[in-house]
Amino acid sequence: MAYIDGFMLAVPNENKEKYAATSRMMLKIWKEEFGMLSAKECWGDEVPDGKVTSMPMAVKCEANETVVFSWSIWPDKATRDEAWAKCEQDERFKDIAMDFDGKRMIFGGFVPFVEVE
Repeated sequence: MAYIDGFMLAVPNENKEKYAATSRMMLKIWKEEFGMLSAKECWGDEVPDGKVTSMPMAVKCEANETVVFSWSIWPDKATRDEAWAKCEQDERFKDIAMDFDGKRMIFGGFVPFVEVE
């Protein structure tokens, strides 16, 4: 069964292209070498502030930042876990510049339970 990694973070607007370039590099490796099936990086377009909770509140998005919502699809959790372990050992991932505040990123792994195609 497929396994999904989901991410949400705030990226400084001035770092949009740097973030995209880093993401393309990482996702290419994950797909071509580590078994990821697909991924999407989505730049916030209509992400309203909330009164009680919201995506911007969840990542403490500042005025000069945009919420990014991302996910990657893996064939199964074992493949995903193996890929993350490989990343920790892979020299290509050692010196990646964080173009955002990683302490405000939220993420998790998910098992699909409803699917429409």
